[in-house]
Amino acid sequence: MEKFVVWGEYCKDALLKREPYRKDHLSRLANLKEMNILDTIGPTKCSRFLFAIFNANNENEVKQLIENDIYWEKGIWISFDIYPWIKAL
Repeated sequence: MEKFVVWGEYCKDALLKREPYRKDHLSRLANLKEMNILDTIGPTKCSRFLFAIFNANNENEVKQLIENDIYWEKGIWISFDIYPWIKAL
């Protein structure tokens, strides 16, 4: 498995719009973390951007993980970029 960094962007008023989906979203992320698919994820302090590190076989798997999230499906996350990452330390 390789590591991938994801940078994404939240919609305007994301803190309000995410509320109905937050519990399901966090539950799914906790499952991905347990399965060692997700290293870390979270918003920037301004709640405008998303940062995550995933473990996957390829970039397409990461894309599917993002696009299968309720935040993507409901338009809370509005864009993302995926970068293969080499962990130095």
